[in-house]
Amino acid sequence: MMATDRAPIVLVVEDEEALAESVRYNLEREGYAVEVVTNGMSAVRRFRAAHHDLVLLDLMLPGMSGLDVCKALRAESVVPIIMVSAKDAEADVVAGLELGADDYVTKPFSMRELVGRVRANLRRASFGAAPDAEVLESAALRLDLSRHELTVRGGPVELRPKEFELLEALMRRSGRLATREALIEEVWGPGYFGDTKTLDVHIKRVRQKVEEDPHNPRLIVTVRGLGYKFVDG
Repeated sequence: MMATDRAPIVLVVEDEEALAESVRYNLEREGYAVEVVTNGMSAVRRFRAAHHDLVLLDLMLPGMSGLDVCKALRAESVVPIIMVSAKDAEADVVAGLELGADDYVTKPFSMRELVGRVRANLRRASFGAAPDAEVLESAALRLDLSRHELTVRGGPVELRPKEFELLEALMRRSGRLATREALIEEVWGPGYFGDTKTLDVHIKRVRQKVEEDPHNPRLIVTVRGLGYKFVDG
């Protein structure tokens, strides 16, 4: 299926020309409109000049690293960012996720896996207004689902899309265990191919925004070996 004007537009930032063209070909077969750039500065300029629904971002780029590009894009947009790299050490994965990447794919990868990640991240980012207002509340938090707004102890706090979904999933299970598997499936989709480090980093981000002391969490507590629990304090 060829891309149409209404197809989601994917910005591919990749220094390896052959790989970039292979990614373009496979994504366009799935109906996505794809633009390829080969260095970090060009990626930032193109992103600012045109609308993109998702960014596939290589970690190793000439001139401006993928981490710096991720930081620049995340400072001005909540667009889904999938980082792609041959580096698979936990420190590299965490660094990318800490800077705002939504997902991390290590080379070599199958095109089927990559297309699945793109599809899942686009699906999870497609927030629409709810037909009826719905609010989840605790003693400290107020999560307005229809407005996509969070209030923490009376003040507004901004959440990225997956952070919002994760907090919603936890608050809907208030007082009950949310297993790691259940959270990953609900927030990243049943086709998620990655490991649990992505979940751990997002939990850390949410705690930094909702906990009075993120190092001693009282609202989102860890159930060792199983998952997490939201405690309505």
